[in-house]
Amino acid sequence: MNILMAASECVPFVKVGGLADVVGTLPKYLKSLGHDVRLILPKYAAIDGKKYNIKTLPYRLQVKVGQDTESFRIKHCLTKDNISVYFIENVRFFNRPGVYGNNGQDYGDNRERYIFFCRAILESVKALMFRPDIVHCHDWQTGLVPAYLKTNLKNDGFFWNTSSVFTIHNIAYQGHFRADTIEVAGFLWEDFTPDKLEFYNSVNFMKCGISLADAVSTVSPTYAKEIKEFNGMGMEIVLNSRTDEVYGILNGIDYNYWNPKSNKSIESSYSKNDLFGKKLCKTALQNLCGFDVGEGYYLFGCISRFDNQKGFDIIIDALYQLKGTNMQFVILGSGNQYIERQLKEAALKMPSTIAVFSGYNEDLAHKIYAGSDVYIMPSNFEPCGLSQMIALAYGTIPIVNRTGGLSDTIVYYNHFTKEGNGFVFNITYGENFVQTILKSEKIFKDKKNWNILMQNAFNSKFTWDKSVLEYEKMYQNVIHNKQYKAVFIRS
Repeated sequence: MNILMAASECVPFVKVGGLADVVGTLPKYLKSLGHDVRLILPKYAAIDGKKYNIKTLPYRLQVKVGQDTESFRIKHCLTKDNISVYFIENVRFFNRPGVYGNNGQDYGDNRERYIFFCRAILESVKALMFRPDIVHCHDWQTGLVPAYLKTNLKNDGFFWNTSSVFTIHNIAYQGHFRADTIEVAGFLWEDFTPDKLEFYNSVNFMKCGISLADAVSTVSPTYAKEIKEFNGMGMEIVLNSRTDEVYGILNGIDYNYWNPKSNKSIESSYSKNDLFGKKLCKTALQNLCGFDVGEGYYLFGCISRFDNQKGFDIIIDALYQLKGTNMQFVILGSGNQYIERQLKEAALKMPSTIAVFSGYNEDLAHKIYAGSDVYIMPSNFEPCGLSQMIALAYGTIPIVNRTGGLSDTIVYYNHFTKEGNGFVFNITYGENFVQTILKSEKIFKDKKNWNILMQNAFNSKFTWDKSVLEYEKMYQNVIHNKQYKAVFIRS
């Protein structure tokens, strides 16, 4: 199959959240199955052209955005796995310091920016003469691509054999805009109907993707159920209108990259068979944070976007409730400035037990995963979550809320049966985060049980090998259904 991955971010080029990790990893596994997979992204100012040897291709293309004609160039590079990556370069929309916004505020023209990107994607593949069997679109920023294929381009012979898949990474971010978006995006008003582009007299990019893609997926089986039943942020009816075409496929992680045995960023390498290095990593992290050093301290790590979704109200409350204990907390992240101020205020009041680092720092993230005893993720909702999987790979025990992908990956440790790989509480049922922490501390002090729990963590594997087969099967189903419909129409 010819597969085009269309997304607004991708590691190693640009990352805001977990979307980038998935888009940066899945293609190489699809390629290993024999598919021709290519990526297309915006060329943001933050993407270092020299570092990645990005070259300009000999195309000068144009698309309309409202009354304006926007010119753009296509740039190209190869990843270390020899996968082609195309970049859409436009100074007006993408030559900016941030990806979606700056200083905590979204850009006011994000509607126009991603209308442009969606139209440029489709013009680019025609110029490149790459005919995709599947255009795999990720999140609202690419949600109009399936819509264009089903409306404006439905009679374009270049795309006759092209199907689309739309993946929801986080349904909370939808790209919701005024009804006049129809004209700005170049659609016809006759397509402004509930089964196509209209959503409560407005245009919602995510809704367009869900309604008009040939299949919809999201990043864990439990999240797929949740967003259809109660956590769809207004999309429940839309999702249930095509319930048989919504796939829940759990993300994986790259165990070659997230590997304490070969990680050059941490104090000492270690493995499940030799844990001495993890003790050295803990000591190094305690020193880095200015904490007292010792194995008896219970060290918590958290690497996250500062957002209400991530349960920071619960985390901040726990920091104060657990004051005066032997517990230490190190938190790394960026995002909501109010949350960041609250965390830093707590750190000022309790500097010997709380350390807060702002921004995105991959090197420090590795140190936190390796040096912490436990990893906290009390998310109010979590489509999949990669951090809990990474923590497990480092023998660091997750404490999570029972939601979404956290439900699919973390099982409460039973100290009688010795089964389970973490600790789980349920906000919905009124279960308490702090009480779960205190219960986990009892196991931490029981070194025999704790070592068994760590081994269970190391043995928990969430690789892409299984997930990529599910994606391949979804693509095959989509193509088969399209061919069947074509035969039915002709007959």
